[in-house]
Amino acid sequence: MNILVNLGDFINQLFRDNNMNISALVAESIAAVVLFVLSLIIGWIIYHLFEHYFSEWAKKTATTLDDEIIRNIKKPIYFFVILVGLFYGLDQLTVLDPYAKEISQLFMIAEILLVVFIITRVINVILTWYAEKLAKQKKTVIDNRLLNIFKKFLHAIVYILGFLLILYVFNINLSGVVIGLGVGGIAIAFALQNILSDIFSAFSIYFDRPFEVGDFIVVGQNSGTVTKIGLKSTRMQLLQGEEMIVSNREITSGSVRNFKKMSKRRVEFILRVAPTTPLEQLKKIPKIIEKTIKKCEPAEFDMVHLREIGPFSYNYEIVYYLNTGDYNKFLDIHETINISLKESLDKEGIPLGFQGREPSK
Repeated sequence: MNILVNLGDFINQLFRDNNMNISALVAESIAAVVLFVLSLIIGWIIYHLFEHYFSEWAKKTATTLDDEIIRNIKKPIYFFVILVGLFYGLDQLTVLDPYAKEISQLFMIAEILLVVFIITRVINVILTWYAEKLAKQKKTVIDNRLLNIFKKFLHAIVYILGFLLILYVFNINLSGVVIGLGVGGIAIAFALQNILSDIFSAFSIYFDRPFEVGDFIVVGQNSGTVTKIGLKSTRMQLLQGEEMIVSNREITSGSVRNFKKMSKRRVEFILRVAPTTPLEQLKKIPKIIEKTIKKCEPAEFDMVHLREIGPFSYNYEIVYYLNTGDYNKFLDIHETINISLKESLDKEGIPLGFQGREPSK
């Protein structure tokens, strides 16, 4: 630091040693130019390292995140080095000593703004990369509005911190400012309580991923396919055909059943045969049911039992498994099983009893 401060005097003395007299202002100007040119060279070297070494190293990694970060910060870092060199160059000029404090504050503000710019660009890169990665893994469409709002929210935090640092540079007491920001934030939060609640619920859905577009879910007494996840609400196409709009706050505060995430479905239903069925045929029925279900792939037979003797029928409890969460496939396979059971029982001359219960989903 002392070398930089005395660089003008050093150059002046160097000229005197060679029997050349120059004014102090000229020596200081030469020192300022030398420092500025030196910062340009250092900045170019750093930019060259990012362009030809760090970038090549990043290309060899499995992710593109580091490539994008390097691409977005190499120019701002280059300008940051030049800014530092310009500051130390101007610092050599004693003619500017009366304005040293103002110049120092000006450059400090410029550096803070440049750092804020770098951080916001890194935030953009990380969030965009994460959204694209999530979209590829989950094969779903990311709501750009939600992503942009989250970016702006993080940007606002960075801007506020940068603003506080600028106030600190001007030696302003931050206690009142922080209290004002806190009170203002609380007032805004109360005024926009419901809207913010829905937005934060949207963030919860976005990151926690309890369901995605295309999933078949049950919310309360309603079931349907998710068509859109927005900032304030989620839209579902119900089985009846109509569209239902549910607030995100209502979804996250209650329970949601997601059948798309079901890897293995357990199906349980009751088969009722007529009360006039002879005992010998009743004994054959479990084997008939087991054989019939095993023929209907991909159903996996589990069990069948004569569960109860009702007033109007003999009731057999049947359980099988399906390795699918698709509700339409479940209905197709269950229909095939029902038809096959009817055909098998008709061949044996076993009449059906009163059927009064739907299969469990």
